[in-house]
Amino acid sequence: MKKAICLVSGGMDSGVTAAVSKSLGYGIYVLHVSYGQRTEQKELRCAKRVAGFYNARDFKHVGIDYLRDIGGSALTDEDMEVPGADLDSDEIPVTYVPFRNANLLSIAVSWAEVIGADAIFIGAHCEDFAGYPDCRPEFYDAFNRLIETGTKEKGIKVETPLMFMNKTEIVEKGIALGAPFELTWSCYKREDVPCGECDSCVRRASAFKDAGYEDPLLF
Repeated sequence: MKKAICLVSGGMDSGVTAAVSKSLGYGIYVLHVSYGQRTEQKELRCAKRVAGFYNARDFKHVGIDYLRDIGGSALTDEDMEVPGADLDSDEIPVTYVPFRNANLLSIAVSWAEVIGADAIFIGAHCEDFAGYPDCRPEFYDAFNRLIETGTKEKGIKVETPLMFMNKTEIVEKGIALGAPFELTWSCYKREDVPCGECDSCVRRASAFKDAGYEDPLLF
């Protein structure tokens, strides 16, 4: 069976991405990275549950708290406020964690080389790359060239199956594949109940509404 590293944050996008990888016939190895984010403990619990749901062959939890020490993001710096949602803004949001995805992917590539994985799956998509520079298609094209140049085990490729989907389409894809949305978490601020105010909460709620489904976290 083909092997894939799945980066699972515990959020809905990565949960659907894991569902896609399973539907494509991969045996998945789940990687969860803690980088000092506000909802770190909740995300870790959700990632473990998603891994269990998909019978992951292995689950690896890696800590890179240096991103919190570096700061520069409302997700890692308690002195920065997580703002309310502004879905019309074209600015890079304060929730952007500088070059985070390059750090996450580097860890995934190292693990992929060791276990002989064929692919690395990550849930980046078009609504993300509108605001986050390390979610753009060009970033992943460049990273794949980097992998080809800098690895011993050739042929590892980063896959972004949700890249050109919006949030509503991601919900629809997840429903079609039976993704466990009830095991995922999206809120940037709280670990008990969704705040309903941050960008991530509002986008999730809007996506479920537009897709015509109830968000299992809200009832």
